[in-house]
Amino acid sequence: MASLEEEAAAPEAAPVSKAKYQPSEFLKSVLGRPVVVKLNSGVDYRGILACLDGYMNIAMEQTEEYVNGQLKAKYGDCFIRGNNVLYISASRRRG
Repeated sequence: MASLEEEAAAPEAAPVSKAKYQPSEFLKSVLGRPVVVKLNSGVDYRGILACLDGYMNIAMEQTEEYVNGQLKAKYGDCFIRGNNVLYISASRRRG
């Protein structure tokens, strides 16, 4: 077990980049683009991010619902309440 001095002297992980990249910048960059939204329940929604607000409430278009990696449903429009969102990830274009 490491002592407090050893932990304090241990080098920290190097930052990914020197420029600061805010989450709001990422969200602005993916508006109108394909995203994957993962919910706390483990369900994935994949579609075009139409808009979102400060509470992370999300509106998506051309949405597909995946449960355990399998397509379960397709929706024209989808609205997700922000407190259910685990993460939002940029997605490659569907082909």
